[in-house]
Amino acid sequence: MRRATLIRPFCCLAATLLAGSAMAASPLLAQSDTLRRIAVTGTISLGHRESSVPFSYYDERRQVVGYSHELMLRVVEAVRSELQLPALTQRLVPVTSQNRMALVQNGTVDLECGSSSNTLARQRQVAFSTSIFVVSTRMLVRRDSGLKDFADLAGKRAVVTAGTTSERLLRSWNETHGGRIQLLSARDHGDAFQSLETGKVDALMLDDALLHGERAKAARPEDWVVTGTPMSAEVYGCMMRRGDPGFKALVDRELTRLLLSGEALKIYMRWFQRPIPPKGLNLNQPPSEALLRLYQLPNDQALP
Repeated sequence: MRRATLIRPFCCLAATLLAGSAMAASPLLAQSDTLRRIAVTGTISLGHRESSVPFSYYDERRQVVGYSHELMLRVVEAVRSELQLPALTQRLVPVTSQNRMALVQNGTVDLECGSSSNTLARQRQVAFSTSIFVVSTRMLVRRDSGLKDFADLAGKRAVVTAGTTSERLLRSWNETHGGRIQLLSARDHGDAFQSLETGKVDALMLDDALLHGERAKAARPEDWVVTGTPMSAEVYGCMMRRGDPGFKALVDRELTRLLLSGEALKIYMRWFQRPIPPKGLNLNQPPSEALLRLYQLPNDQALP
């Protein structure tokens, strides 16, 4: 018993010395509660999505994968290097469209990189990193449905994922166009597509890149088509707590490096132009001109 009692203070002392060494090494720590806590605990909490293909989702082995998740892991390596913490632990926290901002705000998640649109309204609740993707909101329908645009949904049923900008946009559009669309909300993108694939609804509205991801998961992807005049253009960013300039500076620095160096484009090609899990399907989606401009001129601004 006495040996165990003696060991415990030495362990605590070692942890304190390691944290102190990390704090001394990083000039950003004075500006960051998040980095100080990571230095002391040796753990960073990462928010991920369960079915935001191909950005952040579970593969066939229930491992988190995807474009956004891979970028986030690169940021973790930058944090590890900045704090000189080779044994930094990653704690993966699943989030949904409904709870992701709350979990960032209350400290459960330090960094969330999935498919979160940077909007002026959301900036009042959380901070956004340098943008990592550009999307537009469209709809996914059965190829033989005859549905081409949002006006064709009058008298039809459409599903959105709860807590998304697509939900807000389609509800607003429906109100100003006579309220003739029957709207349903799903917990996540996977549930939303299941409602479409099983015939419970006629259309799924979501960001176009995510729609291509859901289409790739279908039993017969060729039966489905992304269509409709884009209702909005949006940018994705990683979410952090507000009022932490040191942590944001570190995240932005690494993401900007990845975008400007061409590494982000290589990661893009891995997830959008090559076979991806779980079925080995290729989205065959070349980068848009807007995305290529973002890679050349990184910024953290929400689109108007």
